[in-house]
Amino acid sequence: MVDSPHGKVRIGVGLVGARSEPELGPEFDELLAALDESEIDSLWLADLPSKAVVDAGVGSTWAAARTRRLKIGTGVTVLPGRNPMLLASELGTLATLAPKRILPVFGIRAAQPHDRQLHPVPGKLPAVFEESLVVLRRLLTEDRITHHGEFFTLDDVTLVPRPARPLDLWLGGRADAGLRRAGRLADGWLASFLTPAETARSRAVIEQAAADAGRTIDDDHFGTNIWLAEPGTDVDAALARAAAQRPDADPREIVGVGWEGTAELIRRHVESGLTKFVVRPSAPVPDWYTYLDRFSQEMGPLQSG
Repeated sequence: MVDSPHGKVRIGVGLVGARSEPELGPEFDELLAALDESEIDSLWLADLPSKAVVDAGVGSTWAAARTRRLKIGTGVTVLPGRNPMLLASELGTLATLAPKRILPVFGIRAAQPHDRQLHPVPGKLPAVFEESLVVLRRLLTEDRITHHGEFFTLDDVTLVPRPARPLDLWLGGRADAGLRRAGRLADGWLASFLTPAETARSRAVIEQAAADAGRTIDDDHFGTNIWLAEPGTDVDAALARAAAQRPDADPREIVGVGWEGTAELIRRHVESGLTKFVVRPSAPVPDWYTYLDRFSQEMGPLQSG
């Protein structure tokens, strides 16, 4: 068990690539069935439209319907380029049907450069992102809203259904501007491709921005993605992908090499002030039942509370 003064340590399963495109549907159902038989409490879907993965929004709906206790997060869903009014309706309905199980995390742009053309925006990306988030939150929390902004206009709009318990809206991001935005606007933060030393600094930046805005973020609402390079997979390829994302960082500070390397990264991030983790396999998983058994054996003892 890894103890943290910031709250319960929780570790969820991340999904990136399928074994093969024709197997995408059956493999996803295999994963959901295996998760339903495990004690793992969360599944996290990526927004990667040009890869062989289920769409994060549709996949969240399917996963919520096929399971009864599993929490489903998106890490991260690109917000600019989506209609925040329609997205609020979709999230409101999904959170009503699966209460306390939907965990949305939003980002400013697609992770893959060639996917960015799929999210055209009517103005500067940060401004569109922030106004989209404001509209989304107001629709999900207020009885009736009127909004006349730079990019969106609503007059006397009521969203039905709305979840009985307001959704926590988390943000990704690692640049200082994104960290400060998380402090001003988010309920939590989920990092990607950051070292433990960087997540410690990032948490401090976010908390200071929140304090400057007269708000607070729950102590246990800070987390990160970690890529696991399992034994028997191409570790060098995983490290090379991390180096391509972060050429200025040691990729072994970002990728967990083996289960013990992943556990050690989690321990170090906990020391940096994080409590929530999404562990993503760096290569397709041949058998989800076997993988989740090992995941539970190796990651389960690290959780607390």
